[in-house]
Amino acid sequence: MKQQFRRLAETTRARITVFVDGIPADALVGDTLLTVLLTHGRRVRTSEFGDGPRAGFCLIGACQDCWVSLTDGRRLRGCTTIAQDGMSIVTGITAP
Repeated sequence: MKQQFRRLAETTRARITVFVDGIPADALVGDTLLTVLLTHGRRVRTSEFGDGPRAGFCLIGACQDCWVSLTDGRRLRGCTTIAQDGMSIVTGITAP
């Protein structure tokens, strides 16, 4: 799996596990769901306009580019939602 981002700071925060499309992903307490996706070589979705993978746009919760769904169907903004231990999100995208 190709790594898009590498964590450089704050590496001593407690670790948690988030499930992305059923696959465990390590995260740190305080990470957003978008951080979890990007540090594990994932994307949020593929553009419906044919211009490729999408990984968030504004990163402040003002646009609609980073929506993810929980396994119970609730939708959340990946850029502003803090990951919780055991949280399970679905993107509908197969792993790279």
